[in-house]
Amino acid sequence: MIGFPQAVSLREVGPRDGLQIEAPVPTARKAELLRALAATGLPRIEATAFVSPTAVPSMADAADVAALLGELPDVAWSALVAGPGGASRALAAGVRDLEYVVSVADGHSLANARRTSQDALTATAGIAERVHDAGGVLEVVLAVAWDCPFDGPTPVARAAAAAATAVSLGADVICLGDTIGTASPARVVALLDAVWAEVGDVPVGCHFHDTRGMGIANSLAAVQAGVTMLDASVGGLGGCPFAPGASGNIATEELVYLLEDAGVATGVRLDAVLDAARLAADVVGHDLPSGLLRAGGRSRPSG
Repeated sequence: MIGFPQAVSLREVGPRDGLQIEAPVPTARKAELLRALAATGLPRIEATAFVSPTAVPSMADAADVAALLGELPDVAWSALVAGPGGASRALAAGVRDLEYVVSVADGHSLANARRTSQDALTATAGIAERVHDAGGVLEVVLAVAWDCPFDGPTPVARAAAAAATAVSLGADVICLGDTIGTASPARVVALLDAVWAEVGDVPVGCHFHDTRGMGIANSLAAVQAGVTMLDASVGGLGGCPFAPGASGNIATEELVYLLEDAGVATGVRLDAVLDAARLAADVVGHDLPSGLLRAGGRSRPSG
């Protein structure tokens, strides 16, 4: 397969992005899901978000979730934050690796964090200092990197400049977020090329939503372009509460199915992810959009 890396590192975001638009789930049930996901071989899991409990009530138990992580299997646990206050709470709760979300477009930034994109970017420096002092890694997630539900298409130059600024202020990793699921493969590659030209060897990952059915195609394009870090959500759970029309992420099991069949190692057991997806559906109390969850993995002949 031309253009495929030997391996891709997947980050499971179901416990955070997947549950943030759901009715609050009891912490004990979140613990069940975290255990099931940790047993799949997933190397990285975003466990929760330290954000306003008024704005996102489903994440109000972030500190309680963080307290569970030391008892769970050894994966790279992380949490999302939306500002310096959330970062302080996360670090105090013992989570060292953080994802700081910055909306590239002002419209979404004002709706999501009540400040301009530039103000959000400027806060990166202080958050990075605190994370690094704690021995952690700071990833800046650039939301609405391709399109904003309020401002329309995000200029490639604006997103690339935001990535460069974030790195100059201390970001260790950049993640490009297709928050409302409007990207297409050609646009994915165009933005990646522009961002890489600005940030050099700094790792760049992608976070795709499947709102318009392009999530897997975009993931494939990103991997063939050189991306080796992707986000996904078990069962296809998720969506952004501050982006009208946004729906679920690409399903973790579908991404594992795609990559492993292409000879790209993920270290993730598909059968275990499907078990976790069934549990996730039970936890939220409704069917999930994953086609692979409905159909099951491809049967293989015995002998």
